[in-house]
Amino acid sequence: MAQLFHYRRVDTDMAAVATLERDAELMLRVREGDAESFALLLERHRRPVIHFMYRMIQDQAVAEELAQEVFLRVYRARSTYEPTAKFTTWLFRIATRLALNWIRDNQKKIANHASLDEDPADGPAVQLADTRPNVEEELLRRARCEEIKRAIARLPEKQRAAVLMHKYSEMEYSQIASVLGCSESAVKSLLFRAYETLRKRLVHLAVSPVKGAPDESGGSGKSGPRIR
Repeated sequence: MAQLFHYRRVDTDMAAVATLERDAELMLRVREGDAESFALLLERHRRPVIHFMYRMIQDQAVAEELAQEVFLRVYRARSTYEPTAKFTTWLFRIATRLALNWIRDNQKKIANHASLDEDPADGPAVQLADTRPNVEEELLRRARCEEIKRAIARLPEKQRAAVLMHKYSEMEYSQIASVLGCSESAVKSLLFRAYETLRKRLVHLAVSPVKGAPDESGGSGKSGPRIR
């Protein structure tokens, strides 16, 4: 009878999210003890979470450790999961809290990192073959991307998190607000200030505007650098 109750609960919840994302369906199955569904969720979201952590804290090893902790917390909280919001919103709420806590506890270590990304392809110019057609353009592109990433790394914590979720994870204002525990208008204000700061710091790059970036009034404007 208890098992039948569990199946009925799953069926009821599945009906409520019939058109919802695949993630919610998988997490509902994880809630009922399906290890294979958790493995699928891990496969789908591990890399995005590691990338988010990496850009937040600028340390690859720690980013991987914290990403592991994120999914450990997801698994531990499986019995209380309810599909009231997108799974990614819940996931990034956990990730953001962990990242912000780590940042606050490791400010000195963060200050010693000059960039957000390590590029193993970078090296002395003599290692590049002279016959490559656009070597100079590629080096300039890399330098430009690194400068943008360094500028993002210098943003205040919440502004940095908002920009990463907005541009890299393509999350909606409502999702970011839920993750950060604030209103949508507060998210738009965070993004406006962040993009305005980036625009001033990167004006020498003559970067293109960000489509959909919020303007000062909270609406959709076009200020801010294009971030890749």
